Amino acid sequence: MDTVHGSPPPYATDRIDDKKDASVDLETSYKPGFEEADAFGNEELAEIKYKTLKWWQCGLLMICESVSLGVLSLPAAVAALGLVPAIILIVGLGILATYTGYNIGLFRERYPHIQNLADAGEILLGPFGRELFGLGQFLFCIFVMGSHLLTFRVMMNTITEHATCSIVFSVIGMVISMALSVPRTMKGMTWISFFSFLSIFSAVMITMIGVGVQDHPGRIIEATVDTSLYKAFSAVSNIVFAYCAHVAFFGLIAEMEKPKDFKKSLFMLQGFEICLYTTAAIVVYYYVGKDVQSPALSSAGPLLKKIAYGVAIPTIVGAGVVNGHIGLKYIYFRTCHKSDLIHSRGWRSVSIWIGLGLSCWVVAWIIAEAIPVFSDLNGLISALFASWFSYGLSGVYWLHLNWGQWLSSPKKIALTVLNIGIALFGLILCVLGLYASGTAIHDDANSNSFTCANTDS
Repeated sequence: MDTVHGSPPPYATDRIDDKKDASVDLETSYKPGFEEADAFGNEELAEIKYKTLKWWQCGLLMICESVSLGVLSLPAAVAALGLVPAIILIVGLGILATYTGYNIGLFRERYPHIQNLADAGEILLGPFGRELFGLGQFLFCIFVMGSHLLTFRVMMNTITEHATCSIVFSVIGMVISMALSVPRTMKGMTWISFFSFLSIFSAVMITMIGVGVQDHPGRIIEATVDTSLYKAFSAVSNIVFAYCAHVAFFGLIAEMEKPKDFKKSLFMLQGFEICLYTTAAIVVYYYVGKDVQSPALSSAGPLLKKIAYGVAIPTIVGAGVVNGHIGLKYIYFRTCHKSDLIHSRGWRSVSIWIGLGLSCWVVAWIIAEAIPVFSDLNGLISALFASWFSYGLSGVYWLHLNWGQWLSSPKKIALTVLNIGIALFGLILCVLGLYASGTAIHDDANSNSFTCANTDS
């Protein structure tokens, strides 16, 4: 992989709030070679300390944030695309996501003040970029929170056999998630991420065993599938959604004790998820065939799917809370960055954090009820956000870091072509993904909004 030499060009309009001294409203223009203070400054005397993550804790949080709902839609994606194209895409997009994550780490090394996507956007596009990227990150987190509330509803309908109104179940999920969102640091999310990791791994294992021991008469396995553009790209979008952890990378690096160890966390994440995704997708599809359901846990049979959903509760709730924490922290920092509230345990800072958390989860609940079909909502999230955050923007980061050196050597030329291709790939994923997810939402017979009915079957 390439190393960064030299400095990016000057951006006179790039103005970054100095987070090191929150009592002074100081703005600084970037110049070549200028190094900004890190995101949280000196925390020696702070009541709340953020830079506390070990590399393995960061890796667990990344696994929790990424390897949760994404894996549950992959067997259905295999059914839509065929076994061979789907395996190529799952492995290929995973390898590409490793490289794009590496680029994000390089960009953060060059600009250590970055705490979120808004900071990165300001470096690239000035104040407009800050608002655009910050809004995109926040909306992504809200939509993912909504996806977890939707899955909680599916889980409760499955376990209780639709014992009450579906809206009641999603409200229960919202309340539980609100309660778990109280901690303000990523380290406070570590135990949630650990149990979430064990939960999704166990649930996937139960599902694979369940589909393997059952009879599936008439199952059809296809190497390739003759399908429409929108159905194929809906499946591609669901694979992209499985690699959507990148939106959290800047924030996680900012809270690491040693940010240079991020590469270890990245390889821990990507190695685990590529292996799990490929294995789960192939095994479940092989035993169930083209009629596999999304989420995949629903294919495990009447009893085992209830067990699998029960085991998956920690990840259904916990991974949503971790994603919510990322979006909530962005809004919290925007609200409190000019005061000492960020590092305070006082009633005012706690009240602001909890109030913002309640508001975010209510909005996420509205989204979950407005788009009540799991794969459709995931496809929309992927097209709008993951296409850029996990792929397209990474190419832009590399091009910015290597400005003026794109053609300086054969290696640079090859990497320049690769990263321009990654940026264009993100654009294609966004445009075609929006077309596919919009068509799917319009055509889906179960997409009734705000209904007590069980739309999950």
